[in-house]
This record gives sequence, C-alpha cells and structure tokens, in this order.
Amino acid sequence: MHSYTGKILHIDVSTRKYWVQTVDAEFLKKYLGGVGLATRLVYDNTPAGCDPLGPDNALCFACSAFAGTTMPVGTKHGVASKSPLTGMIGDSLSGSHFSEMLKRAGWDGLVIKGQADEWTTVFIDDDDVRFLDASSLVGKGTMATQHALREEFGDENVRISSIGPAGEHLVRFALIDNDGRQVGRTGNGAVMGSKRIKAIAIRGSQPITVADPVGLLKETRRLIEITQGPGTEKYRVLGTPSNVLNMNKLGVLPTRNFSETVFEHAEEVSGERLAERYTVKAVACAGCSIACEHWGKVTSGKYKGAIAGVDYEPLFALGPNCGIGSMPAVLRLMQDADELGLDGMSVGVVVSWAMECYERGILSKEDFDGLEPNFGNDEAAVTLLDKIAHREGIGDLLAEGVKRASAKVGKGSAAFAMHSKGLEMPGYDVRSLKTFAMGLAVGTRGACHNRSLVYEADIKGKVDRFIAEPGRGKLAKEAEDFAAILDCLVLCKFLRNCFDDFNVEVSRLYTMTTGIPLTPEELVEVGERVWNLKKAFNIREGWTMADDWMPDRIFDDPVPTGPSKGSHLTREELRSMIDEYYQARGWTPEGLIPRSKLIALGLEDVAEDIGVEDPAPQAEPVKVEA
Repeated sequence: MHSYTGKILHIDVSTRKYWVQTVDAEFLKKYLGGVGLATRLVYDNTPAGCDPLGPDNALCFACSAFAGTTMPVGTKHGVASKSPLTGMIGDSLSGSHFSEMLKRAGWDGLVIKGQADEWTTVFIDDDDVRFLDASSLVGKGTMATQHALREEFGDENVRISSIGPAGEHLVRFALIDNDGRQVGRTGNGAVMGSKRIKAIAIRGSQPITVADPVGLLKETRRLIEITQGPGTEKYRVLGTPSNVLNMNKLGVLPTRNFSETVFEHAEEVSGERLAERYTVKAVACAGCSIACEHWGKVTSGKYKGAIAGVDYEPLFALGPNCGIGSMPAVLRLMQDADELGLDGMSVGVVVSWAMECYERGILSKEDFDGLEPNFGNDEAAVTLLDKIAHREGIGDLLAEGVKRASAKVGKGSAAFAMHSKGLEMPGYDVRSLKTFAMGLAVGTRGACHNRSLVYEADIKGKVDRFIAEPGRGKLAKEAEDFAAILDCLVLCKFLRNCFDDFNVEVSRLYTMTTGIPLTPEELVEVGERVWNLKKAFNIREGWTMADDWMPDRIFDDPVPTGPSKGSHLTREELRSMIDEYYQARGWTPEGLIPRSKLIALGLEDVAEDIGVEDPAPQAEPVKVEA
C-alpha cells in the first residue's frame, strides 16, 4: 500500500495506555477514509446504548487517502462519535495540516476512549504517545490554546486540535478547532471535553508515498487548473457568503428563526458587502487551490478588531436568522463562536429560537438574567454566546440545543425549534424546497446540507421546488451516496463539478495514490455502504421512523412574504416522499435495513446486529398534489 499506513492508533486516557490495530488494504478500500473509516471505527468501538458524554464513547479520527499528497483539496480528515446532541452518529469533517500530520505520524486513524483524571493534552510524536498536564490551558479559547502549546513545544510544525470553553463545559454543540478550521457539527467538542482532553497535538516525520507519483502529479496539475476556472469562481471571489443575496432573491434565506425568508438587510451582510468593506485575505485549507474562506475584519466602531473567517452557514445563523443586519456584529459573533468553541450554525439557531421565545413572552427578561434579546439585538447575542459557552444562567438551558431546550420550556416552543433529530437546521428555508425538506428529514446526522446535496435539485431548477412529486426519493438517495463518497475520500465538495466523469476519474486517482485497484462501480458502492452503516448505527442506538421528520413550522406556517409567499410543506407530502425514499434505499416501509441489503454491501456483522427480514414488494408511490 501507498499513502495508507495500515495502522489505527487506539488510546485510553483513563489508563494512559495505547495500542495499535493493523488493517489491510481490503478493509481500507471498503471505507476509503474520512467519514467512512471514522464511522466504522465508532461502530466497532462504541458499545450500544452508551452515554455520549461517558468514557465508553469512542472519539474517532480518520485521514483522507489523499492527505499530504499533491491532490488538491484532499488534505482533510473525518471525526465521528456518538453525538451528545442527537444520540446518533455524529460525523464531521475538517481540512487542515492536522490531517497531514496525523498521516505523517504513521496513522490512518485514531480512536480515543476513557476519561482522564485531570485536563490533559495528548501528544502523539510519531509512534510515541505522551499525556501532558493541560491545567494551565483550561478556560483558554481554541486558537489561544494552540498558540500556547506551540510555544511550549517550541515547534511550529506541531499541529493541534483543541476545544474552547464550550467543550470544557460540555455544550452539546461544541466544536473542535484545528488551524482555525473546525470539526463543527454534532458536538464532537463536547465528547472531547467529556474525556478531559483539552488538546490533541501531533508531530510526524514519516514520508507519505504514492503509487504513481508521475501520473498523479500530472492529473492533479490538471485539476488545479480547473479549480481556477469558472466552476469555482464564486468561491474564489466572494466565498460562500455569495449565497446570501442568492438565497434572499429566491425567498429561501432563513430570517428571524425561519419565520421569514427574505431579509431586509441582506445586502449589509452579503458576500458583496464583505468583499467591498471588510475582507482582508482569502484563506485556503491545507493543499487547497480554491481558497474559499474570506476573512473579514472590523476596523472601526464598537466591534473594532473583530476578525473571522466567514462562511455562509454561520453567517446566515448569526445574522439574518437572528435578525442582525450588521456585518461588524456578525464578524464579532463568528469570531466569538470559533474561539469559544461553539458550532456557529447551531448556536445561531439556538439564539434565534431564544429570541422568538422572548418576543412571544414564553421566556422573560428575568429568565435572560436581565437581557432583552429581541431579534436584531446584537449585544444581547454576544452576551448569550458567552453564557452558553460557560453554561451560565440561561446559557445552561441553551447549551442543550433547541430540541432539549424547547422540551424543557414547553409552552408551544417546540413548534418553532428548528432541527431534525436534534441537529439545528442549515441556511435554507425548506418550505419551498420540498425535495430538500425530505433530505433534511431523513439525514443520518440530522438536518445537514453537507450530507444531502439534494438541495441542488430544488435551487438549480432540476425539479419544481414548490411541489412534491414521484422521483424525489431516488434523487435524495443518489445525492446522499455521492456526498458520502466525497466525505470518505475526503474531497472538498467544491471540487465535485470539476470532473467530466467523476466515478471513472476519481477511482483512477485513488488507485494512482494508494496502489489499490478500485473500479468506478466499487467507488459507487462505497457511498451506499457508508450511508447504510451510519443508518445502522442510528438504528442500533434507538432510531425510529418518527425521527425522520420536520418541525411544525414547516407544515403550519406558510411563508409570509417574498418570492416563496404562501409556500409550505404538508405532512402528507413529506410522508409520501419519505416512503418513496425508503423504497429507493431498499429498506422496509418502517425505514429499517434488511439483512440481505447489509450482507450485499459487505456488512455481515452489522446484519447480525440490526438487520431485519426483507420487505414485501411495494406498489409505486402515488403522486401527491401540493
């Protein structure tokens, strides 16, 4: 094998012992790396029914097969655990030099279990593992922790993943930061905090080889040229914040906790305004030729000095969705979220829910410790982020996420708690994106635009986004499998349109890199295998078909104004699309996975755990009119 090392490092921080698992080429080929390998490691090393914040929950890292090679936007890694936010699979991705260093230290994957007696930095120095006292780092932000450790090591080449105060206080949507890039969603930072690991530091000195260096270099040079072309222009010029005005024009920009879809101050928080007044540089992930993240800095006013890398998803959540139409305020909120170690998407949706509770009189000024968090109150939002990260006052409730918080508050607040399976929703109002509504409902990690690319069908007009009709289930299944392939390889999704024949070209690139033969057909099967594995994990942890659903607002509150005025999804429409989706997947009408399906995908052991009998043949779905 090339690129791969065939070794997984297992660490128990309770006993301070570690051991090495060896894996062969066939095993690696089944999951490729990234999210696929990380999910397999979680499935194998996390006992069913365990507490996500307990010592038995395995926190698993897995490299991309392309990490540290010339392949553009391929130096990434996956992280997975049982999510403390959803109780289901919690898989995330990040791209940074941490990914390459893990591979250079000699590891394809990393499994961490147990709970340290004291706050600890785990230092992996090639094949040596040390456990260092991290008590002096407690309370520090994510990047401050990394800077302090590099000074302590006296080596800028040490790459570090760290948590902030949110992870220390077990905020259920806490993130892990590495080099200013985030393992953001599902609360892996809280899992790391539950193990009393403040940071994971890695230094590696081993070479990364590829099977066909000449051929791979030729192919990657061609890809680099393509990534400088029109297919990625919007990401290079404006970054993902270019979506703000596009979504606003379509009438799908979530505004004031998804109650509206057009924001009157959209221009003030747009990618265009960011580029015009605030952008100081564009930043790329390790090995990336696109550089989509545009960093903005505030040079005057009450938020002077605030600086953050700006992506659309945290921008929508902390801006329009909270009714905040000031770019300086949004930059401050994004900076704070990253340094405190809060997932910017989840915390923005949580704060917007809290703001609506306040405006409806469900929560009072006293509940908010004297704050008046109306929509648009950026100063209140700044304070709430700090309270959430430290679980102070109202922050203790909000740190649980909107699903748990709304269940505790009651008074009808669950109707506008915008989540699926407990994961707060992304930046697209799905009342007029009906295919995507189904995609979010059935997502294995909850409401996630990165795991279901089916929003493209609605937004790009491949289907009529205002109606539900037969065929949407198959579209969602195909989009999920494709996204899973990208997440296993791991390749940035901005590269997905840079190939003439993705399966043929990428399987060839994989073989050039690893020396492991992979056909286009085998590549396609990986996506379906990994998606079914994630679903199997969820079933094992208690998933039922009732979890595949949307908040009441999507059904009961038609879009009030704008291009999508009057749009909403009916329960019958969603049920029909989900039924068709289960059928397209080859699952039972209850959404369970037949044994024969799992065995055909090479998941025989999983079939023994959760497989059921094959479903009876189903009739073709009946068309449901909008």
